[in-house]
Amino acid sequence: MRSKVLCLLASALFLPSLASAAPILAPVFTDHAVLQRGQPIRVWGGAMPGASVSVMLGEAETTATTDAQGRWSATFPARQPGAALSLTAKTVGDSQTISDLLVGDVWLCSGQSNMEYPLRRSLDSDTELSHATDPDIRLLQTGRTSLPAPTTTLPKEAVWRVASPEAAANFSAACFFMGRELRKTTHAPIGLIDASWGGSIIQDWISGEGLHALGNYDEGLAVLADYARSKEAGMARWGAMLDRWAAKVEPQAAGWASPNLDDSAWATMPAENFWEVNPGLETFDGTIWLRATLTLTAKQAAQAAKGGATLALGPVDDIDTTFINGRQIGSQEGWNAPREYHIAPGMLKAGANLIAVRAIDTSGGGGAWGPAAQKGLKFDDGSFAPLGGTWRYKISTSMAQSGPPPHAPWLGASGLSTLRNGMIAPLAPYGLKGFVWYQGEANVSEPAEYARTLPALIADWRRAFGGPDLPFLIVQLADFGPRYAQPRESGWAGVRDVQRRVAAADPQVGLASAVDIGDIHDIHPANKQEVGRRLALQARRLAYGDTSLVAAGPAPLSVLIQGGAVTVRLDQRAVVQAGAHPNGFELCDASACRFVDATLSGDQVSLPIPAGLAPVKARYGWADSPIVNLYGLTGLPATPFELAIAAR
Repeated sequence: MRSKVLCLLASALFLPSLASAAPILAPVFTDHAVLQRGQPIRVWGGAMPGASVSVMLGEAETTATTDAQGRWSATFPARQPGAALSLTAKTVGDSQTISDLLVGDVWLCSGQSNMEYPLRRSLDSDTELSHATDPDIRLLQTGRTSLPAPTTTLPKEAVWRVASPEAAANFSAACFFMGRELRKTTHAPIGLIDASWGGSIIQDWISGEGLHALGNYDEGLAVLADYARSKEAGMARWGAMLDRWAAKVEPQAAGWASPNLDDSAWATMPAENFWEVNPGLETFDGTIWLRATLTLTAKQAAQAAKGGATLALGPVDDIDTTFINGRQIGSQEGWNAPREYHIAPGMLKAGANLIAVRAIDTSGGGGAWGPAAQKGLKFDDGSFAPLGGTWRYKISTSMAQSGPPPHAPWLGASGLSTLRNGMIAPLAPYGLKGFVWYQGEANVSEPAEYARTLPALIADWRRAFGGPDLPFLIVQLADFGPRYAQPRESGWAGVRDVQRRVAAADPQVGLASAVDIGDIHDIHPANKQEVGRRLALQARRLAYGDTSLVAAGPAPLSVLIQGGAVTVRLDQRAVVQAGAHPNGFELCDASACRFVDATLSGDQVSLPIPAGLAPVKARYGWADSPIVNLYGLTGLPATPFELAIAAR
């Protein structure tokens, strides 16, 4: 009996219950799937440990045996496009068949909200949707899944669908338009996988092994591992990380949780709404301490002493650490997650009880928002002691002074590896033609770290899908945000330059710039058709061998001082649109940058050196929303850049 139980537990990954047989094929294999042409076709799944599995793809047949965990895999010879196929997997007493499979090219599209941006919101969406029917384009959306450990499963609704207005409406517009363009030139079936999550940071898309190799994520990964084993243990360990960070960045706040602190001079704010509605806090991001006094009757205190009370604070944007009478009761992250903390016996008393909250807002709205009437102590008998309508508060430190806090690593979009675990791991090692990546907006505060994490992501995904040279296409961030008359630092420009440098360093990485097709007022520009077209150009060059194709605009090859000017040599001839001279060129000395009047001649841009300036680097398009008018002969924009000036 014991051995039988162990076998059932080992196969639970693929056999969630004994009431109905689980699929033998991995969940990425469904009706209407596209299998990658021109390479061995890998098929895998699960069954009882030690079982023999017979697998048929069309007329081809092979066998496999499951391992001790109930996993099996098989490989079929490479195929070319042809008639639709069926795929069958059989074990003793069980069988699964999927049908209408095509052989063609499969692209995995991923990133944050501009990749997630659906076709139904793109330019001229009604017309685009009416023309979205193509039986040779197949679509798979993974949905949003964040997990502290890798999974092999997908949501039940994550199935391959034939392209139609209904199937395409909520599918990634950029990915769909790229696939549609490729159909025009390859004439092969196209499979598109949309695995995207708005607002996500790149660190959440890299495996734990990939992050570990970078060397500075080990503590967060250890917290995540604790959380995977025990939610309480993980939260406690992350809370300790947060406390150590706070001790470094706000030493002046020591004692601000104490009930003995005299806070009579602190300012006050309503106990609802984001704190930005209060005068003086309109643009504040950082740490503010909130304090309130809650008075309990003797009966309420006696009930709380039995462990029958919960403190409800409503949502706190973004991170809170909460104290009662000077003792910490918990920390949590999530701008819209209501905070509810169970109160241990002995923490509350009859009379005045001091509630203190260290609230950290990383961006946007901040503070303990939500209806004031819902904040207070909830007792097990259904009674409620309201916290009141006012917080006393004091600013501790701004985000610019403190830097970002350690995020809870299990949170989807802002964590470590959780999207890789939930949305990419179930797909591997599905056969692919390549990857498409549209992300970076969530990492504009850390271009230097992005220069480490972007190559790590590329290497991590190539390993997972068995292709060390698989093409990887990157959308260079679109313009967004205010424009300025004078040069200034820009995290957006910094990330764009990282994307440029990563593409320049890897012959199988292609850059599709969107720097000229954004919207300074909307971080989600609607012109995804042009994004898709530019991605398809890079795909044709890298994945389909069209080396004669010009797939990108001008990029810098060298920056030299020649006489009284700096010469930027480009990799192709360029033209100026909407003006006589190129806009957006800067020369920088050790302390400042200045705009200069550039002139273009073929593939060279000349930048006169202003009097008194000893330039050490040159920049182009270095802004959140640069005004660019330098293009290649094919109409693609020159890439923004920053380069050190080499002496001639």
